[in-house]
Amino acid sequence: MNREMTLDQLKGVGEKTRMVFEKAGVYNIGDLLSYYPRTYRKFNEISDTSRAQEGEELVIYGRFERALTLQYIKRLQMVSSVICDGAGSIPVRWFNMPYLRNTLKKDAYYVFCGKVSKKGNRLILDQPSIYSAEQYHELQKQLQPVYVLTKGMTNTMITKTVRQALDGLDLGADYLSEEIRGKYQLAQYDYAVEQIHFPMDEHHMMLARRRLVFDEFFIFILALRRFKEQREETKNHFEIRKTDTAEQVIRNLPYDLTDAQKRVWNEIRNDMTKETVMSRLIQGDVGSGKTIIAFLAMILAAENGLQSSLMVPTEVLARQHFDALAKLLWQQNLPYRPVLLTGSMTVKEKRAAYELIASGEADMVIGTHALIQEKVTYCRMGLVITDEQHRFGVKQREALGEKGEEPHTLVMSATPIPRTLAVILYGDLEISVIDELPANRLPVKNCVVGTGYRKKAYDFIANEIKNGHQAYIICPMVEESEQIEAEDVLSYTAQLRKIFPEKISVEFLHGKMKPKEKNEIMERFLKNEIQILVSTTVVEVGVNVPNATVMMIENAERFGLAQLHQLRGRVGRGNAQSYCIMVSGSENGKPPKRLEILNKSNDGFYIASEDLKLRGPGDLLGVRQSGIMEFKLGDVFTDSVLLQNACDAASDLLKNDPELTQPRHMVLRKRLENYMSNELKKLNL
Repeated sequence: MNREMTLDQLKGVGEKTRMVFEKAGVYNIGDLLSYYPRTYRKFNEISDTSRAQEGEELVIYGRFERALTLQYIKRLQMVSSVICDGAGSIPVRWFNMPYLRNTLKKDAYYVFCGKVSKKGNRLILDQPSIYSAEQYHELQKQLQPVYVLTKGMTNTMITKTVRQALDGLDLGADYLSEEIRGKYQLAQYDYAVEQIHFPMDEHHMMLARRRLVFDEFFIFILALRRFKEQREETKNHFEIRKTDTAEQVIRNLPYDLTDAQKRVWNEIRNDMTKETVMSRLIQGDVGSGKTIIAFLAMILAAENGLQSSLMVPTEVLARQHFDALAKLLWQQNLPYRPVLLTGSMTVKEKRAAYELIASGEADMVIGTHALIQEKVTYCRMGLVITDEQHRFGVKQREALGEKGEEPHTLVMSATPIPRTLAVILYGDLEISVIDELPANRLPVKNCVVGTGYRKKAYDFIANEIKNGHQAYIICPMVEESEQIEAEDVLSYTAQLRKIFPEKISVEFLHGKMKPKEKNEIMERFLKNEIQILVSTTVVEVGVNVPNATVMMIENAERFGLAQLHQLRGRVGRGNAQSYCIMVSGSENGKPPKRLEILNKSNDGFYIASEDLKLRGPGDLLGVRQSGIMEFKLGDVFTDSVLLQNACDAASDLLKNDPELTQPRHMVLRKRLENYMSNELKKLNL
C-alpha cells in the first residue's frame, strides 16, 4: 500500500464511502493521513449522580432501576429509564435508538457518558454513550480523535479508515535527515502520523504535532524558494518605459501622498521597467492608501499599451474600485477605458465585457474571480494585481497570471504581519510596506466595555445616526446556538429593531446568504439606505463606507487580534471622527489582555507584534486566528518559532544541496515536487 492509492482499495470502502471522502477533499491514502483531527476527546474519570450539573458531561457507573420503556414523541422514538448508582439516581433517555431495549440488560452494570440537561425541575442524562467498565478503562488511556465531518461522514468511519490505512502502509524512509531531526528536536515521521491520529496521551500528541507543523512550514518554504528562483529568471516580455503621466496624476490629486506611498510607488515603477518580471507584495495597514498605488501602476501599464487587471474578493468592493478608477481617469483627463467584470452581471453584460477585453479596447479590468474564467481572453496583459491577496489561492493567482504572457504581479494585503514573519511567508515576493496613514485621517477612538454598557452604546449610535452617520455591529455567530453563549446576527437584529425607531433601518449580513443578497445589502448600506448593519466577520474585507463612524463588536474576546484590527478598519475611512466599541463578555468582567492592546493602539504592525508575544504554544491543535494563510495544523503566529526553525533548516539544506540531487535528499525532492504540483494550490497565500 502506498500514499497514492485510492481509498476504494481499502477493505470496506465502497464507491459511496469513497465519494463521501472526496467531498471532504480526501482522494487517496496520503490525503487521508493528512486529514488531521480537529480536536481530541479525553474520557473523564467516573463520577456519580450527586455531581450532575445542567450542561455538564457526566460519567457514571450504574444499572437501570427499571426496564427501558419506549414512547413516541412527535414522530420521535424515545427510550427511557432511570439509572441508579451508590449516590442516587438520574433519569436517562435516548432518541431514535429503540434497539437499546433489546441490547441493554436491566440488572447489568454499565458506564454511561453523556450531557446533563434540565426538563422542568428534573435533571436528565441525555443520549449517553454506553460502555462496559473494561471498554471505558481502555478508552481513558488515550485521547480519542474528533474529525471535521461532512454530510454522510461519521467519526467512527474516519477512525476505522485511518486505522486500516496506517496498519497497511509502508511509510518508508523519513525524508528529513537525522541531522535535521536532531537539531530541531523532531520526532520521526511514521511516529508523528500515528500519534497525531491515535495519541497515547497529550505529550505524545504534542510531539507529533510539532513534527508535522515543522514539515508543513519546511516544504512550504522550499516551494517558495523554487518559485522565487523561477520568477527571478523570468524575462520581462513587455518593454515598459517610465512616463510622466503617473507623476502628473500624483501632482493633481486633491491630497498629498505620504512618504511611504511615494517610496512604494518608486519601488513598483522601478520593478516594472526592469528586464525581469515584477513579483511584489504591498503590505499596508487598513486605510493606508494601497489602492491609489495600484491605480498608478495600472496607468503606467496603459501608457505602455498594456492591459492590467485588479482582482478583489467581493463584488461590492470590485464595483467601488471600478467607480473610483473611472472617476480618477475622468478627473485626470486620461483616455483609458476601465471595464468591470463580476459573477452577478447578466449574460449580455458579461459578453460585452469579454469583447472589450479581448479586443484590447478595455485597458484596465476590475473584478472578482470572474476574471479567471475560461471565457475571458486578454489582449497584451502586462500587470496582474490581487487585493486582499490572502483571500485568493495560488491556483487563482496563477490562473489570472496565465491569462497574459508572464505579466508583472502585484499583490496587496491589509493584514499586518511582523516583518520577520512576512519575509518568510512571502519568500517568493519582494515586500513593500506602507507604514503611514494619510494626514487627514483621524485615529479611531477605542473603548473596551462590559455588556452593561450596551444601553449607552445604543444611545451613542443613535446620536451618530442623527448626525447623518452609520454603524456596524459585529456578532460572532449567525444564529442562536444551545452550545455556545454568544451574540448572533439574527436575534440581535430582531432585538435592535425593537429598540431603535422605525425610521432607523437595521439589516443583517452573514456568510450563509446568497451572493446577490449580500451585494444588495452592502449597496444599500453604501447609499445610507441602511443605518445599522448587524453582521458576522464577512465585512472584514468589505466595501469602503466613509460615512460609517461606529464599529461595535460583541463578544470581542472571541476574535483574534488581527481580525479585530481588520474589523475596526471598516470605520475611520472618512473625515469624521470614528469609534470602535469592543464589548467583552468575559465572565470575570475583566477584558482579555489582547483587547487592551487594541484599545491602546491603532497601529496594525505594533498590534501584530504584540499578538505574537501573547500567543504561547496554543491549544492542542493551535489557535489559527491569523487569517493570513491556512495550513492544516500550523499557525504562523502560534508556531512562529517553528516557522523560523523551518526557514533556517531550508536555508542550510539549499546551501549544501541547492538542487536536492544528493541520494539522501531524493525522497525529499519527490515530496517537494508533489507538493508544488498539488498541495501549494490548496493553500491561501
